[in-house]
Amino acid sequence: MSRKHRHEEHEEHVDESWLIPYADLLTLLLALFIVLYSMNSVDVKKFEEMSKAFSVALSTGSGVLTESAIVKSGDDNGKKQDEAGGLIDTKDQSKEETKDQTAEETARQKLIEQEQKDLEDLKKKVDTYIKKNGLTTDLKTKLNLSQLMITISDNALFAPAQANVKPESKELAVAIGKMLQQYPDYEVIVSGHTDTTPISTVFFKSNWDLSSMRAIRFMDILLENKHLNPVRFSAIGYGEYRPVADNKTVAGRAKNRRVEVSITRNESANAQNLKVK
Repeated sequence: MSRKHRHEEHEEHVDESWLIPYADLLTLLLALFIVLYSMNSVDVKKFEEMSKAFSVALSTGSGVLTESAIVKSGDDNGKKQDEAGGLIDTKDQSKEETKDQTAEETARQKLIEQEQKDLEDLKKKVDTYIKKNGLTTDLKTKLNLSQLMITISDNALFAPAQANVKPESKELAVAIGKMLQQYPDYEVIVSGHTDTTPISTVFFKSNWDLSSMRAIRFMDILLENKHLNPVRFSAIGYGEYRPVADNKTVAGRAKNRRVEVSITRNESANAQNLKVK
């Protein structure tokens, strides 16, 4: 009787490669629980740092707790590591930042108050000049929180349909220029305005041309004062499109024909001054 050889069944080797991603998953979960546990005591900066660490881990595939994924860890006393490994007190740093912001805000407020005082002083000087020279019907001043507006009737400066300042009126522009030189840090905008009466001559195609040239000619006289910086000045013509009165009446049209000198705060210069201080 032949002997049948029974081969012992060998168990197949189990593939354990699944343990690698499983271990990584457990590591991520552990790190997540650590973060959730520590959120009761960490500040916003610490949370941002841990967020960066997770971003690095998830984008590079490195473990969250590996050295390459750690971003400036913090401790329970409000300190964090700098690039050299030393500890920086984030509480003191936050106090310094708050102190700097408060100082900057205080300086800005003082600057605004000083500028408002300057505009008030300038208005008083212009009003005194107007009253002294009997120009109350031709010149008006108006002050708000951001600018001083000097409004000059066209009759006080120009002949009808002309843009050249009358010789007897140049003194007015010169006087305003002398007052402005005491306030060199302000922007000055000279604008020309007309009524709705059409104009078409050899020199002026429309009210746009007339209003623009009147503003420029008046500004030219202002800038004859070499103490004024031309960088601060600009001229613009609005034609008939920014009326202050009804153009249907003679009195309304007279009010609309005007030159306005607007003195405003120079925001860019103010920001630069605050940085310097």
